[in-house]
Amino acid sequence: MENKSAIVETRPGAPRRKVLALLATAVLLPRAHAAAPRPPLLLVVGDSLSAGYGLETGKGWVDLLRQRLHAHHPRWTVVNASISGDTTAGGLARLPALLERDRPQVVIIELGGNDALRGLSLEQTADNLSQMVALCKKAGAQVLLVGMQIPPNYGPTYTARFAAVFPAVAKAQHVALVPFLLAGVVAHPDWFQADNIHPTAQAQPVMLDTVWPHLQPLLHAAGKGRR
Repeated sequence: MENKSAIVETRPGAPRRKVLALLATAVLLPRAHAAAPRPPLLLVVGDSLSAGYGLETGKGWVDLLRQRLHAHHPRWTVVNASISGDTTAGGLARLPALLERDRPQVVIIELGGNDALRGLSLEQTADNLSQMVALCKKAGAQVLLVGMQIPPNYGPTYTARFAAVFPAVAKAQHVALVPFLLAGVVAHPDWFQADNIHPTAQAQPVMLDTVWPHLQPLLHAAGKGRR
C-alpha cells in the first residue's frame, strides 16, 4: 500500500513552496530588525569650552551632561564633536558630514568665541551660525544655540555687538538660546585656568546647570516626535 503522507510530501511544488516560505522569512527578519528606531542622539558642535580643554578626561561639562542624561534620559546618546580652536566657519564646514553620520535629534551649537578672539567679521559669524542652524533644522533636529561674551578689553562696541549676535540669530531662526555659557562662572576668577580663558573642572557643573534648563524642553520635544 502506498504511503499517503509520502505522496503529499512529494507532490510537485510542495518542497518548492516550503523553500520559498523559508527564504521569505529569512529576508523579512533582517528588514524588520533594520527598521527598529535608533536611540535618540544629541550632538554637540563646539570649541575648546565644550571639548574640555585643559581638563582631565570625563570632567568637561559635556561629559557631565552625558552622565546626567544617562541618569534621567538613559536612551539618549551624546556625541561630542567639539574641537579646540574651532570657529563658526570650521563648524559650518564639518556640520553636513556630522548630520549625515549621526542623524541627531538635538544639536547644541557652541561656537563663536574664537571668531571674536581673532577679530573676525561679526556679520560672517552671524551668517555662519544661521547656516548651521538652518542645516540642523533641515535635517529634522532641534537646535540649542549657546551664547558667548568676550572680555571688555576688546572695546565696548565690539564686545556689545558680539554678544548681540547670538540672540539675534536665535530669534531669526526661532531656536532656543543659552544667553551666556559662562554666566555663573565669570564672577569666580579662581575658576579659570592660568590662561584666564578656559574654566577649570570646578566650573563645569555650573556650566552644565546653565545649559540644562534650556536643553530639557528640546529633549522632551524630540522624544515626543519619535513616538
